[in-house]
Amino acid sequence: MRAWMVTDFATPHTITQVPDPVAGPGQVLISTGACGLNFADLLMAKGTYQDTPNLPFSLGMEVAGTVISTGAGVEGFAPGDRVAGFAGSGGLAEQIVVDAARLGHLSDAMTDVTAAGFQVAYGTSHLALTRRARLQKGETLLVLGAAGGVGLTAVEIGKALGARVIAVARGGAKLEVARRAGADHTIDASEDLTTTLKDLGGVDVIYDPVGGALAASAMRALRPEGRMVVIGFASGDVTPLRANHMLVKNIDVIGFYWGGYLKVNPAALTESMDALMHMQAAGRLAPHISHTLPFERADEGLAMLENRTSTGKIVITF
Repeated sequence: MRAWMVTDFATPHTITQVPDPVAGPGQVLISTGACGLNFADLLMAKGTYQDTPNLPFSLGMEVAGTVISTGAGVEGFAPGDRVAGFAGSGGLAEQIVVDAARLGHLSDAMTDVTAAGFQVAYGTSHLALTRRARLQKGETLLVLGAAGGVGLTAVEIGKALGARVIAVARGGAKLEVARRAGADHTIDASEDLTTTLKDLGGVDVIYDPVGGALAASAMRALRPEGRMVVIGFASGDVTPLRANHMLVKNIDVIGFYWGGYLKVNPAALTESMDALMHMQAAGRLAPHISHTLPFERADEGLAMLENRTSTGKIVITF
C-alpha cells in the first residue's frame, strides 16, 4: 500500500510503498476513507509531540473508513462496517490497523469526511469545557484561535452549553467564520486584548490552544474564580504565568490533553463522544471543513496548517 512516511525528523515526509498491515488480536484492519489533519501532526513530523511514535511512521491521528478484516477476539465489527476512530498515528495510509476499543460505528448520516474531522477537535473542546473548565450556562467563554480546528468547535460547544462566547482570531475572514459558528463577540488578535475584554466585562473561562503573549494578555481579563484551560501552544511559545495573579483572583489554570484520557480514563472519552454524536444527530453541531484534499496532496494540507491559511478542519480523502 501507499503511505506518507516520516523516516527522520529533518526530511519532509513522502509517499512510500510499504507492506499491507495485518490485524492482530483485538485489532481491526480498515480501508481508509478519510483522515483528519491536526496541529499535532506538524509536531510529530518534527519529533516534538508528547506522543511521537518511533521512526519510521505515518502521520494521521483520526480516520474513518470501512472494515476489511478483524483480528482474534474482536467482537462487534465485521468486514464492510463503516467505522471511525482515533489511531494516534498512521492515518495517512491506504490501510490502517486500529485497536477495536478505539473504534465506533458510523451512521449513514455521517460521511467519512465529516467523521474524520470530528473526533479530535470536538472531543477536545467538549471534554475540556465540560469536565475540566466546568463551564456553566450564562458564563462568558473566551476562545483563542477561534477559527482553527479545535477553536471553532469550542465556539460551537460553548454556545450549545449556554455560554456567552467571545472569539479571538486574526483577520476579518476568520472572525466571520467564528461568527457563523455562534460567537457573540469577535476580537481581532492584533487588538489590545486585555483592554477590549475588560470593556466587555471580563471572562469566566479561557479556552487556549494558542499560548504565548496572547494567552497572557487574555489571562489578565479573567474574573475572580475564572478558569483558563491550556490546550496547546500553536504560537510556538508556552504561556508565561503569573502565580501572584492566580492567587489574588483565585484563578485556576488547568492543563488538558485529550489523548491522555485513552490511558487514564477512556470511559470519559466514550461518554463525551456519545454526547457529541447525539448533538450532531440533533443538528446542534455543524462541522466546518475548509479544505478536502486527495491523498496525494496531503503535504499541501499540512502546509496550510503550518501557515495558518485554513479554518476549521482539513481532511484528506482516499
